[in-house]
Amino acid sequence: MEPEIQGSNPPPRRGTSILALAWALLIAAIGGAVLWTHFATDAPTPAQVAAIRLAQMPAPAASVPALAPSSSSPTPADSAAVPPGVPPAPEAAPPALQPPGPSAMLRPPPATPRETKPRDAGPREAGPQPWVRFARPFDANDRRPRIAVVINDLGLSSAATDAAIQQLPADVTLAFSAYAEGLDHWVNLARAASHEVLINLPMEPTNFPVNDPGPQTLLTSLTPQQNLERLDWALARASGFVGVTNFMGSRFTASAEAMRPVLVALNERGFVFLDSRATPRSVAPRLAKEIGLPRAVSDRVIDQEASRLAIDARLAEIEKIARETGAAVATGYPYPVTFERLANWLPTLEGKGLVLAPITAVVNRQPDR
Repeated sequence: MEPEIQGSNPPPRRGTSILALAWALLIAAIGGAVLWTHFATDAPTPAQVAAIRLAQMPAPAASVPALAPSSSSPTPADSAAVPPGVPPAPEAAPPALQPPGPSAMLRPPPATPRETKPRDAGPREAGPQPWVRFARPFDANDRRPRIAVVINDLGLSSAATDAAIQQLPADVTLAFSAYAEGLDHWVNLARAASHEVLINLPMEPTNFPVNDPGPQTLLTSLTPQQNLERLDWALARASGFVGVTNFMGSRFTASAEAMRPVLVALNERGFVFLDSRATPRSVAPRLAKEIGLPRAVSDRVIDQEASRLAIDARLAEIEKIARETGAAVATGYPYPVTFERLANWLPTLEGKGLVLAPITAVVNRQPDR
């Protein structure tokens, strides 16, 4: 037993000193990691914030009984204009099929207007218009009622996009988010698999900014030139597509003043416009016909309620519309259940006297809206 030394502190023990030093080093390492993580990830870029917001928007309300399209509930602003049997498309983007990661991040939009490419007055390239040049071959003499199927919002989930490109028949049209990273690469893959391609053009919804389609959204509050610059940004993100379709847009597509310059520009560039029917008050079909823009209109969003029974009911409605009018357009999202029901339904069309067609094969064939 060591004697007690009066008037001084006992000498430190070697084991205690080593332990204290180890704890100090551990605390310092943890603190450094926390600081590095904070400064590296706590301040995402505006583009990353927009990508996460787009990927995590809630799914559309699920309240549509089978074979009862008139029971869909439109937004209050549009309720008086909903024709019987034609439910509006959902305004909210579907949820991500996988957690947003590096593959779902956006390429940053131009930081200033000076970085935006100036508009040209006509088609970008000489020769046939893009909607003709990049169209998938289709027998124009086929007199069977035509059905086009368009899957929207691709490019944000690698798994869902790969599945759409590789698993769906080539006559299914694929629409890609303008914000998708590597958009030109995805479009090239889709075209290599013989799909026609559209670009989802973000447009202002009625409840903007509660629902915000992203930093390059076309807005009724902007000047026509500002909206045309945003259109140019989207069109410059890839090549080889036949046209565009609006992403959201219940307010923008209802404004003739806002829509006309955009549709004129698309017509000058030689593109198709597919109206997703975000609102039954859309003026796009009427304006497109007036200026001679190749056009199509979504007749049903087949997975507004993403269940087997609801999707099958919507597909039955699409068949009926095609038989009555000669052409119908079904739109949907890359849900696994949507792919499953399409895989069961598409092979039955030939036996029913119907034909699956790319979007360019139904252009200008639907009744006026």
